Amino acid sequence: MAYMKRKTSPTGGFNGLKLGTWVIAFVLIIMTLNPIVIVGPGERGVVMEWSAVTGEIFTEGMHWKTPIVENVQIMDVRTQKYVDSANSASRDLQDVTTEVALNYHLNPERVDYVFQTLGTQFGDRVIAPAIEESVKASTAQFTAEELITKRAQAKDTIKMNLYERLEEYGIIVETVSITNFEFSPEFSAAIEAKVTAKERALQAENDLIRIKTEAQQEIAMAEAEAKAIQIKGDALKQNPELVQLEWVNKWNGNLPQFMTAGGTNMLMDVSNMMG
Repeated sequence: MAYMKRKTSPTGGFNGLKLGTWVIAFVLIIMTLNPIVIVGPGERGVVMEWSAVTGEIFTEGMHWKTPIVENVQIMDVRTQKYVDSANSASRDLQDVTTEVALNYHLNPERVDYVFQTLGTQFGDRVIAPAIEESVKASTAQFTAEELITKRAQAKDTIKMNLYERLEEYGIIVETVSITNFEFSPEFSAAIEAKVTAKERALQAENDLIRIKTEAQQEIAMAEAEAKAIQIKGDALKQNPELVQLEWVNKWNGNLPQFMTAGGTNMLMDVSNMMG
């Protein structure tokens, strides 16, 4: 049996090997130099040249950078949460510990400034001190009792102070929540006693109203009963026959019997009484 041999170009194999080498080399260069930057959703890329912030900011998507020369720092601009507590004094000099939950995000147009001045640890460097200063400035405007009764107003005051302090650093305040006000044990006991006294006073007032209402009801019923008796008496005076009619209405049908001294029974004629 005869076999047919495939004819190959004397340089075909060499060219294929050369192309494969170039492809592998290109891939290795891409992997090593990493010239492609992908910025994900809710992120921004701070472009640096020789580790110096250039002021250029990459938005979401794929971007090219100059290998070795340029580097990109990814910054999250989505809503983030920071919780901290601060010790302060109220206007009436009561010690109070306030726990604040802050929702914020980085200004997408100023992430280069945030990274250049604060780095990525801006929470501990800026937000925590801002919360402490804002709480102290705000609680000093209210008495301890007002911090409880005017909680919403106190929260708005803290939020306003936080917004002004953090905006200059490129941090935007979204919402502020006061999760807890904690006072000294002595003040807490005094507040509890005051609330208890108010509750007892309210209960006593309600009892007084109830007793007064019941007394008025009894008086009204007595007056109505007296009025009915008066009307009935006047009617009997004007109509003597009503006495007999009243007696008949109440009579059970049995003739009354009387025992005489001799021991004999005596029937009473009521014909005259019945008219």
